[in-house]
Amino acid sequence: MSPDFLVTHSGGFHADELLSSVILTRLFQQARIVRSRAPEWITPGPDRIIYDVGGQYDAAAQIFDHHQRGAPLREDGQPYSSFGLIWNHYGRDYLVASHVPAAHIESVHAAFDASFVLPIDLTDNGALSPTGPLAGLTLPTLLETLKPAFDDTAPEADDLAFHAALAIARSFVEAAISRSAAKLRAEGLVQRAIVAAGQGRILELPMGMPFRPAIIKAGADQLLFVVHPRDKDWCLTTIRRGDEGFEVRADLPAAWAGLTNGELEAASGVAGASFCHNGRFIAAAKTREAALAMAELAVNEAVANGA
Repeated sequence: MSPDFLVTHSGGFHADELLSSVILTRLFQQARIVRSRAPEWITPGPDRIIYDVGGQYDAAAQIFDHHQRGAPLREDGQPYSSFGLIWNHYGRDYLVASHVPAAHIESVHAAFDASFVLPIDLTDNGALSPTGPLAGLTLPTLLETLKPAFDDTAPEADDLAFHAALAIARSFVEAAISRSAAKLRAEGLVQRAIVAAGQGRILELPMGMPFRPAIIKAGADQLLFVVHPRDKDWCLTTIRRGDEGFEVRADLPAAWAGLTNGELEAASGVAGASFCHNGRFIAAAKTREAALAMAELAVNEAVANGA
């Protein structure tokens, strides 16, 4: 039976119940959010889902709190917040409602849990404390900046701020899910392009898309550069070696760095060459033929240098 009420605690809000609310309001659009700590609301019942309040975790009774002794842990021993509990129980249904293809549900569910949900869980439980200049720009911190000021004593201030923050939180969840699903769609396209490339060093794609994960998965270590159309021109890009940092398998030629149009045509000998970033990780050309010719030159130089 669909719930009539989605119950979480009143007062100040945090990322975990906000993001839980994103999931639940997508699935149960007719339900009303109730923010309360009153016993009559935080007691389980067939007409409600209770989360981040209530002192219990019982999925069958539809109560998902994590503040009590004996709070649930992940299989690896890391703590859940209410967001992790809600995602674990309702996340797959959310993905179905978001039109993620059935074949991709498990992959997207796991990827979103690892990259988005787990950091929220750890931060909410104090198991992760971001430091450094960007610490104040994490999603949990930014969402909490949307709370009303301490001296805003209007009776509805907290609830109004919660619902305003909910709309913003929703945009982050939807964007992350969309991006994860898009990566899986791209993987199929890249895999087919890898097959077409054979043992060649250049991967040609039909459009710009995430390509590195599929290249790594396929073990296509021979690939050095990627070519694809972009708006009205063509793009030539390098392939990063790792998930972190900017080291690439091979740089574009040093003689091209920072040049454009006629200067780049003269330096490369390719008519239609139009741009090369000074960092030598991306270049552009006016036609496919020019982009492929630049790629071949880049491959030759890279191979000569031991790539």
